[in-house]
Formats: sequence, C-alpha cells, structure tokens
Amino acid sequence: MDTYEPGTDLRLEMEQLIGQLQRSLSDVIRSTDERIALPPGAAAALEGFYRSLPETGCGAAAALEELQRLNELAGGNTAGPRCYHFVIGGSTPAALGADLLASAYDAVTYTWILSPVGVEMERQALDWLKELLGLPASWSGVMVTGASMANFVGLAAARQWWGEQQGFDVSETGLAGLPQVPVLTSGFVHASTLKVLALQGIGRGSVQRFCRDDFGRVDLEGFRQGLERLEGKPALVVVNAGEVNAGEFDPVGDMIDLARAHNCWVHVDGAFGLFAAVSPRTAQLVEGAARADSATVDGHKWLNVPYDSGYAFVRDYGLLARAFRYSADYLPDENDARPTYGAIGPESSRRARSFAVWATLKAYGREGHRRIVEHCLDIAQHFAAVVRATPGLELMNDPKLNIVSFRYNPGGLADAELDELNRRLGQAVLDDGRFLVGTSKMGARTIFRPAFSNWRTRNEDVEALAEVVVELGRKLAS
Repeated sequence: MDTYEPGTDLRLEMEQLIGQLQRSLSDVIRSTDERIALPPGAAAALEGFYRSLPETGCGAAAALEELQRLNELAGGNTAGPRCYHFVIGGSTPAALGADLLASAYDAVTYTWILSPVGVEMERQALDWLKELLGLPASWSGVMVTGASMANFVGLAAARQWWGEQQGFDVSETGLAGLPQVPVLTSGFVHASTLKVLALQGIGRGSVQRFCRDDFGRVDLEGFRQGLERLEGKPALVVVNAGEVNAGEFDPVGDMIDLARAHNCWVHVDGAFGLFAAVSPRTAQLVEGAARADSATVDGHKWLNVPYDSGYAFVRDYGLLARAFRYSADYLPDENDARPTYGAIGPESSRRARSFAVWATLKAYGREGHRRIVEHCLDIAQHFAAVVRATPGLELMNDPKLNIVSFRYNPGGLADAELDELNRRLGQAVLDDGRFLVGTSKMGARTIFRPAFSNWRTRNEDVEALAEVVVELGRKLAS
C-alpha cells in the first residue's frame, strides 16, 4: 500500500491546483453577467447528491470540477445583474480580489497578534465607513457576518445599558427576575431584529409597534404616548432606516428626538438604508442617525463586497467590552492597547472580512461608492418608469431609494384575485429562472419588490424583467 504523506502530497496537489483555479476563476468571473439567475431544474440536477462519505477521496481537482459543474446546474447567480431577491449586492473587482486573497492567506482577525494587518485594516475600514455613512468618529465598530449579527451586537450593548440603568450587569446575572425590557418601534421592524430579541432573552413579545396604517408606517403620536407611559423607565427604541418591501423609512430624526426626551437607547437598523447617506439625493432620509446609540449596516448589500459582511457601530465601547467579555489566561489581556475584535463581538473565530472592505474603499473612495449608490437609484427610477409605461403592470409605490414595488394587473380582477395571481406568478418567475426576484406583502396586497444594489445591473436588465413578468403573467391569467 502506498504511503500517504500529507506534507508532501498536499503540497504537490496545491501546486497542480493553481492552474486549474486560474482557469476556473476566470470562467466564473467572466460569465457573471451572462449566467442565468437561477437554473431551472436545480432540484433534478441535485438528485442523488447525498451519498456516504467515500473511503478514498477523488482528489482536489476532481472535487472542484464537480463543484463547478453542480453550481452551473443548480447555483443561484446572486452576483449577477438579474438578482433582485432580498437585498443583495455584487462584488466590486477590488473587493472580490481582496476576498480571494483573504482565503488564500487564511487570515484570522480575532486579535492583533494573529494578523496585525487584518486587524488594522478592520480598524481603518470601520473608520472609513463611519466617514462614508456620516456616523461619529468616536463610535466603536466591529465586523460581523451581516445585519442580523450586527443587530445582535447593537442590541446586546442596548441590553447591557438597560440592565446597568437598574443596577445590574446582565452579562453576569442574566435577565431572570428583572422586568420585561420594553422595545418600541414601528411596523417596519425587520425579522432579524425580532430574531435577535428572541436570542437575547428579551423576547419578540416585548416589542410594541406603533403603526398608523396596515403598511406599518409609524404613528408618531402613539409612539410619543408609549414613551410617556414608561414614566422614565429605561427602554429600547428601534428606528428602521430602510423598509424591505418598498424601501420606505421611519422618520429617523423625529423618532430620535422623541426618544431623547425619555430614558431610551436608540438603535438604528440601517442594513441597506443607511447607504442613503452616501448620496446628496437621499441623505435626508437618514438625517439624525448620528444621534443614535448604535447602528447597523450590511456590506454585502450596497457596499458591493462578497458575502458575508456586516458592521455594527456603538457609541459606548465599554458596553461592548462588558457585553462580550471574553478572557482566559491564554488569551490577550482585556486592557491590551492593541485591538481584540473577538472580545467586542459575538465571534471569536473571525475570517478577514476587512480585506475586501478596506480594498474596495481604498480602490474607489467616497466618489466611487457614491456613483454605485446613485447608479442603483437611477436603475430604480428607470424601472419604475418602465412599470408605469407597461400595460399589465401596476406600480405600487413611488420609489424613495432602491426598491420598486409593483404587481401584475391585467385588469378586471378584484384585489384578492390579484393577490393570488401574483403569488402564483412569483413562483412562476422563480421557476423560470431568468430572474431572481421575490414577492412580499404591502399591507394586504401581494407585490413584487425587486431591490437594486448591484453595480452590474443595467437598464436593459430591468426592462427585460418587466417583459418576463408580463409574459409569464399572461400565461397564468389565460
């Protein structure tokens, strides 16, 4: 039997793999604009995929060839110009290249000593993001997987603050025996916030939504009365900067003004909406966010860096350090002047997300990222005009940012019938595969809600979306 020497054999295999990777990466990157958004028949392509672990492997070259083949048959082209589901950005050339290097270096950014450059890039990139988004330079930040974990960080700091307002360190004692934590917000509150509140023991049931309509727009007078009923007791306020079905916003400044008159921690969920600050055309939508206590934003949305990448910013570093305290004899000292990002956030094992963020900000600067944001604003306005001009399509909102809500409406149907037709049409569009775009609800109405946040998307792409929706809609309605 041959002797297997990992140190020798794997080095040889790695050397042989370089050429294959060069060809594969070239093929994948160059085909991004043309690959279908979601290959039809993905389920059939994956039949027989699950098997027992092989006793003897096939080797790296064959495994990667199979991976690429399967992705062509059953992988969503989320980096491409026709993916408008959820809110997904693309990857700028600098961000993509840097992210590949982060994997090649296998850089670990738990603490400075493991990757001095990775940690310092994180610190610099977070400072640049604060400049770009109009947040105070004095705030602390940390990179995480996305908006859900960024909300986790901001609300963990809020929970720590809430406990300390009553004389408790909840990171030590927990919440048992304490009053319920009040959380006040609008109907625009995102599912990730509710998930985070559940994970932190605050509970979804603690949330008070103040709405003036069935869409969820905030009832400011009801919100004010809710704050007054607290009678000075500490509470958390969540301001939603960018609602996911129509791209609308809570009145950020007004809600913060009211919260500041009471004993509240203000958290701004700005997963994609905080990027409104980048353009003078939309900056008024997030005016006042710098007066909050914490804010979150996603990079894999409008910053156009690869998944996964999110950022949490918090006014008080001490609250982060207490909420996420992480120490042991073999770990860096808590008071070390050099950063240990793994001790102010939920993750200790941390890949170098900072490489891609730093590289794209370095490569394109404020002006380049403003142009990406405004390109997407223009795409949204262009698509809204296409919807208005296309028989059979009905615009459901005047887009304020990058999301356009519309529905297929051939005429002659009641709203309930249109809701069912559009629900079926949404599945038909996904089954067709030329576009990745989903349906949702605006109040009681079923809508399409494409979100444009990828630099690759062109006018002809969204014009084709309108054509496909009408084409498939007519087939269903006939």
